[in-house]
Amino acid sequence: MFRGAELIWDDTVLPFQLDKSDIRGRVARLDGVLSGVLKQHAYPPAVEALVAEMTLLTALIGQTVKLRWKLSLQVQSKGPVRMIATDYYGPKKEGEAACIRAYASFDAVKLIEGHPMDQIGEGYFAILIDQGKGTQPYQGITPLCGTSLSESAEAYFAQSEQLPTKFSLSYGRVSEPGVAEHWRAGGIMLQHMPKANQFFASGGGSGESGLLAAADLVSGETEENWKRVNYHLDTVEELELIGPKITPTTLLTRLFHEESPRVFEPQTVEFGCSCSEKKVRQSLSIYSAKDIETMTTEDGNVTADCQFCGAHYALDAKTVGFDAADR
Repeated sequence: MFRGAELIWDDTVLPFQLDKSDIRGRVARLDGVLSGVLKQHAYPPAVEALVAEMTLLTALIGQTVKLRWKLSLQVQSKGPVRMIATDYYGPKKEGEAACIRAYASFDAVKLIEGHPMDQIGEGYFAILIDQGKGTQPYQGITPLCGTSLSESAEAYFAQSEQLPTKFSLSYGRVSEPGVAEHWRAGGIMLQHMPKANQFFASGGGSGESGLLAAADLVSGETEENWKRVNYHLDTVEELELIGPKITPTTLLTRLFHEESPRVFEPQTVEFGCSCSEKKVRQSLSIYSAKDIETMTTEDGNVTADCQFCGAHYALDAKTVGFDAADR
């Protein structure tokens, strides 16, 4: 997005490549997207933080996949936060924005004091890719691990994709001159590009509970490159990630100038939901008139609420269900 001749980096994902070390990556900056996601629900602070992290991961991961339709991230947990779900809808046309939505399901009574990850218990991290009609959906799952959702995402890529992956994320409420306090997030994703016979995995993994980790997948020159680039990434500061004063291109030059960084066209992202009355009717089309009767309110409607965007639908009960035409 441009303001005059100046590129506005809020709500963008910038792909890049480090030519010297065969490592690709993404830099993401989120502002309005997070506002759109979080204002739909009055989440407690710990839940807000988890949803913000998951939304940022979705922006970074979604842009790495050449999607024709949708990528979804899911966390299912036995802890107070039972589920976090996000969707990334790839742009339908070149130059259009991608859309992201997210929500969390939690038990407010069971929330505890402490780190946001304390609200997540035993469970799993999943990535689902749906390329649309005529294609086979893909789903990959790995157990939750580590002290952040990003560590679980790293474990997913090591375990399911055999791709060394590293995230450095920052997110939180910020105050800027002339602007009300609001959420901002920024992050970098690094991923070593695969080569034939480059990676290996023998025996158990070095990660939590024997899961594979990035260190298990690199050796020789590849390992040296991976360690060197990660050393530079570890020097990044939170305010550098979030912005807005330091641009992603300036940040990449500061961190990786020795690695010959090369940037590509940035992708804009925005908050967006795919819910519609048509989809609600489709979801109700499996029910008989008897089933619909149990869902009908006193005023004769069947109601539905979208968990992602808060949209409320009230449909005449006589017009829904698989036998609606016979009523």
